[in-house]
Amino acid sequence: MTGGSRSTQPDGASARENTTVARWTVLRQHVEDEIPLTQLAVQEGIGVRTLQRWLAAYRKGGIAGLSPATPAPRGRRTHPELRALIEGLALVTPRLSAAAITRRATAIAAGHGWLPVSYSTVRSIMADLDQGMLTLAHQGPVAYRDNFELVWRHRAKRANATWQADHTQLDILIQNTNGQPARPWLTVILDDYSRAVCGYMVFLGAPSAMNTALALRHGIWPKNDTEWPMCGIPDVLYVDHGTDFTSHRLAQTAKDLHFEIIYSTVARPQGRGKIERIFRTITTELLAELPGYLAEGHRHPAPVLTLPELDTVIAAFIGTTYHQRIHPEINTTPHQAWIGNGWLPRLPDTVDDLNLLLLTVATPRVVHRDGVHFQGLRYVSPLLAAYVKEPVVIRYDPRDISEIKVFHHDQYICTAVDPDHASATVSLKDIQTARATRRRQLRAQINERIAVVADHSPQLRPTSPQSPATGEPTRKKRKLRTYLEED
Repeated sequence: MTGGSRSTQPDGASARENTTVARWTVLRQHVEDEIPLTQLAVQEGIGVRTLQRWLAAYRKGGIAGLSPATPAPRGRRTHPELRALIEGLALVTPRLSAAAITRRATAIAAGHGWLPVSYSTVRSIMADLDQGMLTLAHQGPVAYRDNFELVWRHRAKRANATWQADHTQLDILIQNTNGQPARPWLTVILDDYSRAVCGYMVFLGAPSAMNTALALRHGIWPKNDTEWPMCGIPDVLYVDHGTDFTSHRLAQTAKDLHFEIIYSTVARPQGRGKIERIFRTITTELLAELPGYLAEGHRHPAPVLTLPELDTVIAAFIGTTYHQRIHPEINTTPHQAWIGNGWLPRLPDTVDDLNLLLLTVATPRVVHRDGVHFQGLRYVSPLLAAYVKEPVVIRYDPRDISEIKVFHHDQYICTAVDPDHASATVSLKDIQTARATRRRQLRAQINERIAVVADHSPQLRPTSPQSPATGEPTRKKRKLRTYLEED
């Protein structure tokens, strides 16, 4: 046997072979040189009885007979049927403890006349079982799939080849427009190749097609921040089966902008790990340091931040921290990975074309002599003069309604501006908050004045309306509010 062949054997086999050679080296002095065993024992320091046993083994099996016996495997005394029974008990549902299995196996062994098993033997047999088999038996196929099935970790070959989009509810409480605590949501558009966040949207309320469209618009159109160059139209948008991702609006946008939508397999989270990682990063590194963070096991904190304040903080973290540090899976920064050696992303012809496709908040209006009225604001443009008293459709960005896009018979007319806010960014939430605040102020003034009247004229004190049949106060019937939402 060559030295190269020996090196491939297990350590135990090599040791047995070396022992065999050593025994034959000693014994051959008696076999070939005819040295007496008593003299050989003194010369080699080995007992005569040991040399006699080696000689008997040699005469029976040759040099191979000098090899030491292979140790018996563990558990050799456990009856095969009893071992199979222990393995079966370890796989039943609900899961049994090792102590319970030992008691049952001992009772069954006694009934069949088998040798009993110890607790340590049962533990050893259970430890030898395949962990995938145990997971499948006790936790089901979903847990087995998520822990033991092979996962194909694919990375796009270049920037903007594949984008991922998903939502998460953030672990933080902020103040809504009424000053009440609320948990916001975050939508992220992530580039698969560079791990860069191309666009995002933070909002209150459940995810919707509109919020998805706003996040996608933020990702596609160039930003005013030179430190955030990510933009363009992806080749593929990878999303789940949420209703906001399966809407006709998004499908039509994909068709018009020439990108493909691919949906992840239902209940298969493996392909979503990259975007889930950015969610964890934002939670552990950013939100955990902000007031209002919902730490597990702690009481809910009082909300401090507003939605615009949280939006600003998230944007700063993504642009100046996340994009500028080395990502361990790509060994470079997302910013540098997306830029590469320099390239031109594919873009829509104009932002108006993009708005027409994505911002489908369409509201019919009539052009008045002083402009278009919307949300208590007045929008004007010289080009509206030719359309006075004509019906039009306005489209707007809910995050900035200081201007609107005006369309007539599906043809773009102009961008009309609110003169009072021409140099400011005003969101729809800002307008709604201001109106709600004004109503509360007026209601407080009304209640204050009514209280003065009631103090001087008790007969004028307002009372609750009563039911004519029972005399009990009647509850105000709720009016069903309906909303018109495009697909």
